[in-house]
Amino acid sequence: MSLGLLLPIGLAALAALLLPLLLHLERQSESRPTDFAALRWLSARLRPRRRLRLEEMLLLLLRLLLVASIALLFAKPVLFGAQGGAPRVLVAPGVELADARAQVALPEAQWHWLATGFPPIESPPPAGQQPLASLLREIDASLPVNTPVTVIVPGQVGGLDGERPRLARRVDWRTVRDGGAAPKPSANVVPAAQKVAPMPPKLFVRHAADRAASVRYLRAAAIAWRVSATADGAASAPSRASDVAAEALDEGPVSLAVPADARWLAWLAPGGLPPAIRAWIENGGVALLDERVALPVGVLGVPSWRDVRGNVLASTAALGKGRVVILGRTLLPETFPSLLAPEFPAGLRAALEPAPSPPQRAYSQALKPLPGGPRFPEMPQPVDTWLALLAAALFALERWFASSTRRGRAP
Repeated sequence: MSLGLLLPIGLAALAALLLPLLLHLERQSESRPTDFAALRWLSARLRPRRRLRLEEMLLLLLRLLLVASIALLFAKPVLFGAQGGAPRVLVAPGVELADARAQVALPEAQWHWLATGFPPIESPPPAGQQPLASLLREIDASLPVNTPVTVIVPGQVGGLDGERPRLARRVDWRTVRDGGAAPKPSANVVPAAQKVAPMPPKLFVRHAADRAASVRYLRAAAIAWRVSATADGAASAPSRASDVAAEALDEGPVSLAVPADARWLAWLAPGGLPPAIRAWIENGGVALLDERVALPVGVLGVPSWRDVRGNVLASTAALGKGRVVILGRTLLPETFPSLLAPEFPAGLRAALEPAPSPPQRAYSQALKPLPGGPRFPEMPQPVDTWLALLAAALFALERWFASSTRRGRAP
């Protein structure tokens, strides 16, 4: 362990150590003149040189220690490298306390619920879904690295955030059966590496006359989606390129109606949205809108697509049950250089597809934290409470010695 100071300038208060020294020196120089008749007739002589001596050394030492402890309090001392202390046992809500006690035999451990605030185990079990993965990272960052941690969870857990926790410490992961067992691998289950990408929906394009030149780039992107999906084995490739284009994209003027079962629409026309198009979006459709479309009042886009330089290419906003992706510029190479980039089809598809929601529940054995997580800076342990108690004890002793010294003096 090592001692550190959060506010070293507070040590300037050590200059106050001069006060007890000056006080004792001043008290030593106090003297009372006493007339002595027989000395009146003696001739005046040089007085002998007096040596500087401090009296009441114990009282002086107490006062010096008291001033030093107060000055150290001003500097806010902390301890680094403190021992981890008692082991921690974290019980996830949903686990019976009796079952958890049977899992762990650590009488000196501190037991807490694996919930927000880490309430003690004596309190009632917290209600509601708890962010389990986030809580594991929080306890890993707040405890010293050498503190043993045991986590007891049911067979299935929730509160996930789409990523398996990776901690700086190894935790003792205990599972209590809650009636559900992990499914056995089936011979018909396709490994994740062999899963094929889903076929993207057809892109419907409705454009104004002055936006016809932009359609070719959307057609190229839609064809690239189809070719990529068929290359992965999602469907057999059409025999002709024209067939691929017909399956990938449906284009027409703004006067052409949009089918009710359409999922993706590119609306390349300035001005307000027609009521039929707006109703289609509000019912769950996803629309790519021209940069000059007048959005309904209260609809504000959030940047969702950027180029390699960080420039905003499109923004996303919710409209009813659907979404709109508002382009930041016209789909022409001179204004939208990313059109010619190889990653344009993938970027456009990512903007149109909503991000998949992370899984909320999983079998606990699949969620066992991995080692090798980030090591957070060690939290210093404050010692100002103990130092304040020491200063109070020194003050009480100083007062007792000072009063005893005065009572013991001759009148």
